[in-house]
Amino acid sequence: MRTFLVTFHKTVSDGRGHDHRVLQQQTVVPASYGEAAADAAKALFCQAASIVDWRLRADTCEVVELADLAV
Repeated sequence: MRTFLVTFHKTVSDGRGHDHRVLQQQTVVPASYGEAAADAAKALFCQAASIVDWRLRADTCEVVELADLAV
């Protein structure tokens, strides 16, 4: 089974109108493929934040296989 790093970010504006990406949560998930890792991480994010939809707290969900990071 492969391992994925799943990262959630929210884009927020500062007082000057500049946008910044803020890390909301990062988790390592074992899965057979990237989409399964994203689905598992989304469920964990919702459970941890006590929300029904991860998009209430984040704008993006990025999935990277950890083996890819080691290269």
